[in-house]
Amino acid sequence: MKNIILAAGYATRLYPLTENFPKPLLKIGESTILGRILDDVDRFPEIDEHIIVTNHKFAHIFEQWVADQHYSKPIRIIDDGTETNDTRLGAVCDLLLALRECEVNDDIMVLAADNILDFSFRGFVDAFKESGKSTIMCHHEPEIYKLQRTGVIEVDPEMRVLQMQEKPEVPVSHWAVPPFYIYSRADLPLIQECLEHGCGHDAPGNLARYLCGVTDVRAYQMPGSRFDIGSLDTYEEAKQRFS
Repeated sequence: MKNIILAAGYATRLYPLTENFPKPLLKIGESTILGRILDDVDRFPEIDEHIIVTNHKFAHIFEQWVADQHYSKPIRIIDDGTETNDTRLGAVCDLLLALRECEVNDDIMVLAADNILDFSFRGFVDAFKESGKSTIMCHHEPEIYKLQRTGVIEVDPEMRVLQMQEKPEVPVSHWAVPPFYIYSRADLPLIQECLEHGCGHDAPGNLARYLCGVTDVRAYQMPGSRFDIGSLDTYEEAKQRFS
């Protein structure tokens, strides 16, 4: 299994802090946002490589960071060639770039690089292995206004995904979808052809929504909580909470 980290955004809401520095490498205690993710996932025997997709503006900073790391699995940096927020490829196109450049023919875990978690991804991988189906994470969100800002899924009693909405005005459920996904090797052809079938390219949830309509996708309930760092205030709060 490949661990693909999507880290090509420009984090404009954190300017000036991230104007010339990537958000995933911001310090949280003795580690970084990205480092906390890899500290967890690198221990999994199923993972044989970490692939980090970033932009041209920050690629050299990630390369310098990797040179100082000592993870057990190799880390590959993919430069998507963009240099501004206005020219960014979008998460789905960045994922397709990684699949093509790395010639991936394996199961893939796809993670956003800007969340702090209080749980391990171990259970997520185990759930995928048990079902053998592409699996997306979900959590119960009671607030309607928050559901209107994210992906929302409808599931059956066995957690099969019946449909997925992206930022719905009228959510079909209270199951929200954070940016954590595991896609099976069997579904790679669908992923590689998704743009040809109208899949949006900006948010990673667009791919999950597309796949839910064309193949069997399962949902896994998030076993803890996540902290999404999206502003200077939330970054300061994260440092206080997780340091």
